[in-house]
Amino acid sequence: MGVSNSKPHSVETKWFPDFEASLPSLEGKTVAITGTTSGTGYIVARTAARKNADTILLLNRPSERATKAEADLKAEDTKSKIISIDCDLQDLESVKKAAASIKSKVDAVDVLCNNAGVMALEDKATKDGYDVQMQTNHISHFLLTKELYPLLQKAKELRGQARVTNHSSEARHGKKLEEKYFGKNGGDLGGNGSSMVFGGARWVRYQQTKLANSVFTKALADKFGDSGIIAACAHPGLAATNLQVTTASTGGMGSGMWIMRMSQSQEDGAMPIVAACFDAATKNGSFWGPSGMGQFSGPAKQIKWDKKSEDPDCVSVLWKASEEACGAFAI
Repeated sequence: MGVSNSKPHSVETKWFPDFEASLPSLEGKTVAITGTTSGTGYIVARTAARKNADTILLLNRPSERATKAEADLKAEDTKSKIISIDCDLQDLESVKKAAASIKSKVDAVDVLCNNAGVMALEDKATKDGYDVQMQTNHISHFLLTKELYPLLQKAKELRGQARVTNHSSEARHGKKLEEKYFGKNGGDLGGNGSSMVFGGARWVRYQQTKLANSVFTKALADKFGDSGIIAACAHPGLAATNLQVTTASTGGMGSGMWIMRMSQSQEDGAMPIVAACFDAATKNGSFWGPSGMGQFSGPAKQIKWDKKSEDPDCVSVLWKASEEACGAFAI
């Protein structure tokens, strides 16, 4: 969860430099990341560049911010090939085209980081008919993972391991997954109530997407088993990123000042997802989060799965609805 404001709140980085130094080299590996224009996704991409991944694929909607992020990453002292891939997660056809583009450029993907997300947007449908939050945060990532699965298998064959990582949130805690949030019901899912404290509909829809991220990860981990492909999840705690800029007008978090006093920098907030992607300690089914009180901040550590993320009913709802949207995903 990031900080609600017009721009990221400036917070001193405390732990990230030592953490980054401890990570292994990524030479020879291909890393694909959604949502790299700022925040945690940018830090994942920058870390991959500093660790000299062979190829880094930046999946974003075309924009000035995406162009600048690519230029900034190329300015790092890196051997990496850095390639932008046009990918609009609010358009399933765009996701399919992005996957096809990746397949035309690389033979294998070692790490697929499903990072991009939106928060507390209004009750509206994408062009595909799905809730804008659910499609952006989960459905399109399910599709991307399905489409790139053969490249993950190839990376495992070539280098012994591949990873899929999903970025959840402490906002996942709440009610179990409900099928209606995954269907073509965008614009008819409770309206635009914005109070985070009193369960405004915007936040209920967001909660469902973040629980979907963790349920998807656990389901993948169970299906991957000991195959050599790893599914890992992460949540950032409270981090001063751009994620909540889109919610500034909703009033759901007010000025966010109480969160600012508790938040950590975007670098420190990125540690769990970076660990999921690159840390040698990550195993199939790992879940990373901050180690501090309440998991709001602190160095990354592996945490326990919550009951809803492992709930068979939630898994069944998610997998059935996701395959209805994206087609069968055989593992």
